[in-house]
Amino acid sequence: MHIYEKLLKKEASLSLVGLGYVGLPIALAFARKIKVIGFDINSSRIEMMKRGVDPSDELEPEVFQNTDIQFTTDKNVLKKAAFHIVAVPTPIDKHNLPDLTPLLSATRTVGSILKKGDYVVYESTVYPGTTDEECRTILEDLSGLKCGVDFKLGYSPERINPGDKEHTITSITKIVSACDEEALDEVAKVYALVVKAGVFKASSIKVAEAAKIIENTQRDVNIALMNELSMIFNKMNINTFEVLEAAGTKWNFLKFFPGLVGGHCIGVDPYYLTFKAAELGHAAQVINSGRAVNDGMGKYIATEVVKKIIKAGKNVLHSKVLVLGATFKENVSDIRNSKVADVVNELKSYGVTVDIIDPYASSEELNKEYGFSLCKKPGNDYAAIVVAVAHKDYSDLSEDYFRSHLTEKGLVMDVKGIYRKKIKNLTYISL
Repeated sequence: MHIYEKLLKKEASLSLVGLGYVGLPIALAFARKIKVIGFDINSSRIEMMKRGVDPSDELEPEVFQNTDIQFTTDKNVLKKAAFHIVAVPTPIDKHNLPDLTPLLSATRTVGSILKKGDYVVYESTVYPGTTDEECRTILEDLSGLKCGVDFKLGYSPERINPGDKEHTITSITKIVSACDEEALDEVAKVYALVVKAGVFKASSIKVAEAAKIIENTQRDVNIALMNELSMIFNKMNINTFEVLEAAGTKWNFLKFFPGLVGGHCIGVDPYYLTFKAAELGHAAQVINSGRAVNDGMGKYIATEVVKKIIKAGKNVLHSKVLVLGATFKENVSDIRNSKVADVVNELKSYGVTVDIIDPYASSEELNKEYGFSLCKKPGNDYAAIVVAVAHKDYSDLSEDYFRSHLTEKGLVMDVKGIYRKKIKNLTYISL
């Protein structure tokens, strides 16, 4: 009997290793169809999930209902599963080099319990060749089994977008790949259980890995172009968003916008590709240039604010700035790799006192990760307000709101341009 049939008849379980913002939705989607084991090394997160609470604050409690899932931190429970999906983070280190520590650790966990007939499918974003060259070796060494003979290997890149209720796992076409044709058919059928949009069979695991990594690299490079254009247009006293609005009337104009590029995907994935390129002797000039531009936007925004404060005749060392938003993108609680921290740190480097508010972020997590906390209530003595994240909570703020928190000749820096047609009587700038 094939693995798909065993899962369907609940004669075997599917395991999900890593229950973050990617792993948990996948696990729960499958758990409405088949038996699932949800594994994570974080015991406090597991306890929350057992109570029907998503630690990432992405899923509603009802999503946990009517599911056949066992949450555990005990790797021995994984022995009951025959189809293992690994969905752990693949971050970068302080030198912007790939950090495969979580991925390889999860692989060792799976390798230690792997048995004949099992499938292992990776969802984590990696550079092409990682699954076969790094993960397969560990799985074979720890299990004593041979890939393609005793167990099957696959790769199906995640495409979940945090905070997006429209593009979910069930509604996005799923790329699948595997070590051979038989495995590819089985992996495709398993994912088709939950992905209504259908699956796309990649010709190889490397092709699937490459497809995932260029999705975010393409966005990164395009946003970098918009960010550079915003710097140029700023020198011309032209509003970039108005330029893009005009240019966007052409049918084939690509609608990318300037902004802070953080998070654990767009701001990270290109470094995996440039690392592999360098290993192969190729300097990825366009990708590296785009990364340099985007990584420098926090400093650029802070510097522009400081220039305006000085131009208004104010002493920077005695000035306060309010920053609205601290997460890496709008309407999520995720602060990983948030470039707002760059804005805050650069402002502080000029001697500016900075207050930060955010309706979604955890003050405790921000302090632990970046060394600053949220203020409980904003004051009324700010030389500038930086709207760093376009949370929906900020969309209806009036000009009077900003005026009430600013000192005379105060400034509004609107990173995403959401107030450019609303603020008329205050000093206003955007990217």
